[in-house]
Amino acid sequence: MDEGTMIKLDGVVKSYQNFVAVNGLSLYVPEGSVFGFLGPNGAGKTTTIRMITGILEQDRGELRIFGKRYRDHRNQILNRMGYVPDRPFLYGKLTANELLRFLGSLRRLPADVVRRRGQQLLEQFQLGEFGNQLIERYSHGMRQKLVLATALLHEPDLLIVDEPMVGLDPRAAKQVKQLIVDFARSGKSVFMSTHTLEVAAQLCDQVGIIHKGKLVADESIPNLTARIEANDGDLEAVFMALTKDQHNEDMLEAIPR
Repeated sequence: MDEGTMIKLDGVVKSYQNFVAVNGLSLYVPEGSVFGFLGPNGAGKTTTIRMITGILEQDRGELRIFGKRYRDHRNQILNRMGYVPDRPFLYGKLTANELLRFLGSLRRLPADVVRRRGQQLLEQFQLGEFGNQLIERYSHGMRQKLVLATALLHEPDLLIVDEPMVGLDPRAAKQVKQLIVDFARSGKSVFMSTHTLEVAAQLCDQVGIIHKGKLVADESIPNLTARIEANDGDLEAVFMALTKDQHNEDMLEAIPR
């Protein structure tokens, strides 16, 4: 294992028939950090996240989580990881407490631990008084906070979050941002996909920008903003500046020689 590395991708490739979604992607996420993963729709963000969370397997290249390969340590890896997808599904006929108990049983957590930890998380997200209410009655923001609670139930070492601020009111968004920062400060790591550079600038230690399945930037926020001379949090301007040279390279490669 690379000492202090939570996630490591080396030349990872993933295709869907003739479409290459991720093309030779290499990056790493160290312990105690928040890594922001940015890019437009169709750039390969979701495919990358699905490989990191074990939903998909790469075609080529090496992917290690906690220094381990999924094929050899799948259960051990997943037990140390929490995942918040961009479109989470919650069964509305369960209450929040019932959902937490169910997920706790799947992870084989002791019932008393699930009860204590679940109540703590619900209170933390201002959902304590709604623990016995059916999830179908929850607002979108409440559901988003509940999904975060489920991802943290087993106290993971790595949190994968896809668009964490979608649908949250300003107070809830501020709370989630602080949670992400505190999580990393505890020595754990966050891999966060977002469309918004402003969110990345507030939370992340390092940012990777993906375009057409390739990583076109991997650097700190100060270096990134200085490099492209864009300090207004406009992802489109950032993306255009970073992909300009890449676009020219692609055009050159397409010219017959």
